[in-house]
Amino acid sequence: MRVNALILLTALTAVPLAKAERIKDIADLQGVRSNPLMGVGLVVGLAGTGDKSVPSRQMMTNILRRSGMVFDVSDLSSGSLAIVMVTAELGPFDRVDSTIDVTVSTLEDASTLQGGMLLATELKGLDGQVYAVAAGPVSTSGISASGEKASITKNHPTVAVIPGGATVEKQELAGFVEEVAGQRFVAFNLRNKDFATAQNIASSINAAYPGSSTAIDAGTVRVNIPVEITSKDVTAFVDGISQLDAAVDMPAVVVINERTGTIVVGERVGISAVAISQGSLVVKVKETEMVSQPLAPFSNAGTTEKTQDTMIGVQEKTGYLIPVQKVVTVYDLAKALNAIGASPRDLIAIFNMLKKAGALQARLEIM
Repeated sequence: MRVNALILLTALTAVPLAKAERIKDIADLQGVRSNPLMGVGLVVGLAGTGDKSVPSRQMMTNILRRSGMVFDVSDLSSGSLAIVMVTAELGPFDRVDSTIDVTVSTLEDASTLQGGMLLATELKGLDGQVYAVAAGPVSTSGISASGEKASITKNHPTVAVIPGGATVEKQELAGFVEEVAGQRFVAFNLRNKDFATAQNIASSINAAYPGSSTAIDAGTVRVNIPVEITSKDVTAFVDGISQLDAAVDMPAVVVINERTGTIVVGERVGISAVAISQGSLVVKVKETEMVSQPLAPFSNAGTTEKTQDTMIGVQEKTGYLIPVQKVVTVYDLAKALNAIGASPRDLIAIFNMLKKAGALQARLEIM
């Protein structure tokens, strides 16, 4: 773990202070997004691995009754059916009759969906309208097997997928071009909100189309579509400005996950001149088997027994104040922390104390 943390700190040193990225890689076009769909369905054909509860049989009974066959819940055996939640994402450019991928997840106590078939299931949006219909054989990436005394499970067999398993019945058109007072424009939403990055994006677009772009705030850049760009050329215009490069300004931040000991340090993180004392405790526990003999040899006064002798030693390593000069780059910071041989847990404590002392010139986020 120590090696991984220190390698991570050192690897970040290769990142330049202002790296240019394509606009399409750091911002999303406003209005272009997917919509979640979901529905409750029934998987059939399971080899005894289905639900043992009543709801799946009740659902199957209702389906059979709609087909003109009257059955009671008790007439159906359990194990071959599983009631499931079916989910999908309707993309912004998915049109009627196109297909989308489907995820199928168990709702009851089915142990695996392997080999099952999803019956036709309506997938609705949050507005209650049906946008797609899913059906077909499910595919699981996991297996589950059991006997009387043992069982084995690999991956997650209670969640399956159907590639292209839903047919779009109603499309949700993406409207990314807005028109106000006769002026058309598009907007980009930054994935990482930052005023400097937003201004850099606007400047990059203005270099290609002077006076067309404005940074509205830290998360939005508006681009006016020139009048010479016709409706059929809007797509090419948007693609062209999305390919432009813009410098990304990263904030100074340190993210710590105390549960896993993971530390991520931003490229602009620095520390002021400080002196750090690193101390630790080493606890050694040693168990030794001893033999207890009777007091009088060859007598019947006692018996020979095994006893345990426990030795505990606590050693505190001497902590020295280690001066660290003021640094401004990840390379210098990693070099300074590596020099004192800090482990991930030590680094977490050091960063917390640096923040308390006001010497950490970055935002500290602890997860």
